[in-house]
Amino acid sequence: MGTQSVCHLSGHDGGGLAEFAVTKERLTVSRPAEVSAAEAAALPIAGLTAHQALTQQAGIKLDGTGQQRNILITAASGGVGHYAVQLAKLRNAHVTATCGARNIDFVKSLAADEVLDYKTPEGAALKSPSGKKYDAVIHCAEDIPWSTFEPNLSAHGKVLVLAPGPGAMMTFAVKKLTFSKKQLLPVFLSAKGENLDYLVKLAKEGKLKTVIDSKHSLSKAEDAWAKSIDGHATGKIIVEP
Repeated sequence: MGTQSVCHLSGHDGGGLAEFAVTKERLTVSRPAEVSAAEAAALPIAGLTAHQALTQQAGIKLDGTGQQRNILITAASGGVGHYAVQLAKLRNAHVTATCGARNIDFVKSLAADEVLDYKTPEGAALKSPSGKKYDAVIHCAEDIPWSTFEPNLSAHGKVLVLAPGPGAMMTFAVKKLTFSKKQLLPVFLSAKGENLDYLVKLAKEGKLKTVIDSKHSLSKAEDAWAKSIDGHATGKIIVEP
């Protein structure tokens, strides 16, 4: 990433673990001085994924209009999750979030309305403490079966899976073939420069914050990968030159 720009780097082209990288101009936006290089580096994949899931698939209006939506965000303390909570709250959604016990206060600080410890019976069942049914679930965690989601969804509720495995794809196909009103949908990022510009402007205005779990030098990138694979990072993990 250049020192004065923010860009989306495709994993198909090698990603960004290098001192220099090439990306498409349409996926590059200017980085304002108010946004640090580390904060900017964290935004593209995680921020864009949260933005796309909420706006294109969960029905959240960017201008804050429309009916309030009830949103569940799993693994809300992670990279995508902590952006999703903030963006949903900016757009008048009621947010229920799950995370580990040590991150409950952190997720509450992001303005989530209800926070569940995923290891408790209530958290494992994904039940909203206020009894609300979810219009959409931004599913950032793993290994939660459809049978757990289904009773917690509204009549036309959607589960948006960010890391769909074979089981999720099978459920997606079955729900489509049976014309189910409740759907499970895989999320595949389709990056757009204007959406990245929108997120950078929010960050500049202090309306969207990047929480950095840890920073690692490029020579120690394997430590960053290990921490990421462990699955317990709070916010984003940054690799620096």
